[in-house]
Amino acid sequence: MLGIRFTDYVPQLKMNGGFKNLLKIFTQLLTITSGDVSEALNWMNQLDKKYGLTNDGYGMGDFIQELKDKNYIEDNDSGAGFILTAKSEQSIRRQSLEEIFGKLKKSTHGNHMTPHTGFGDESTSDRREYYFGDSLDQIDATDSIRNAQINHGIEDFQLTEDDLEVEERDFKALTSTVLMIDISHSMILYGEDRITPAKKVAMALSELITTKYPKDTLDILVFGNDAWPIEIKDLPYLQVGPYHTNTVAGLQLALDILRRRKTSNKQVFMVTDGKPTCLKEGAKYYKNSFGLDRKIVNKTLDQAAKCRKLNIPITTFMIARDPYLQQFVREFTKINNGRAFYSSLSGLGDYIFEDYIRNRRKRVR
Repeated sequence: MLGIRFTDYVPQLKMNGGFKNLLKIFTQLLTITSGDVSEALNWMNQLDKKYGLTNDGYGMGDFIQELKDKNYIEDNDSGAGFILTAKSEQSIRRQSLEEIFGKLKKSTHGNHMTPHTGFGDESTSDRREYYFGDSLDQIDATDSIRNAQINHGIEDFQLTEDDLEVEERDFKALTSTVLMIDISHSMILYGEDRITPAKKVAMALSELITTKYPKDTLDILVFGNDAWPIEIKDLPYLQVGPYHTNTVAGLQLALDILRRRKTSNKQVFMVTDGKPTCLKEGAKYYKNSFGLDRKIVNKTLDQAAKCRKLNIPITTFMIARDPYLQQFVREFTKINNGRAFYSSLSGLGDYIFEDYIRNRRKRVR
């Protein structure tokens, strides 16, 4: 008799084993521990003790040795512990890409309206249903006929609009993106780790651009009391500091970077969880963490206006839902003529990736 067999719930960690599956857990822990190999391995041992990640045939010692043999970690020059290799850094970025973008590609509907790509230049591997207004040369004949056979059968063959599939196309226009990451102390306050999702998104976005859109540029900067650029290889080690939030410094640096780019499409993605609370005046810092300081706010809005004059939209990803902070972001977005999303930590990657692809497929005149 056919039916459904129900069993007791088994934690997913119980089902992991072998180097490949252990590596996935290890790279996740490396992101959380900011690249601290010893701390990540300590967590691995605790998880192994609680969930039985390994068995008598393959122990945690075997996993550590294989990490060394396959050049994921190497001995520290000081002789104490291990450090990551370039191979391991790329593995973390690739896993972040698969985790975020792979999930996004499989979903039919995203968190906001799906963009219509229109007449593109470069074919992609993506397929979607036909929308009114799509070019006829985008229609994938093979997939469309297959859909018609499945939907209507061969004897009464007919091809309807619902059967049509089209191939996505990207414009050859190059895009320069600056990703700003808030590393102020509030990114780890209130028992919520907000910096780890931000790092994952940054690593995934950098891996996507360097592999799929190698002619595009991505610059990453962090901002606290000051702002400074970081390299892609630095992302796994990124940590929150005892900083206030100097959004003005971050936007000024983003503008300096984008002015040097010779591309038509320029954009800023800003990931933050709080209000601007800091300015630098000469060698001193002006700070106010209590409420929205008019002086700081007005300087921040001035930068939004400058970006608009240069036709540089700012997309703000707000990882906070305080009404008065949302009101500030709405005003900031209106002045810049940009976009704003109030995202949960779990949805941050979907928002950023959809918006990057959407903006890249715009044709700039």
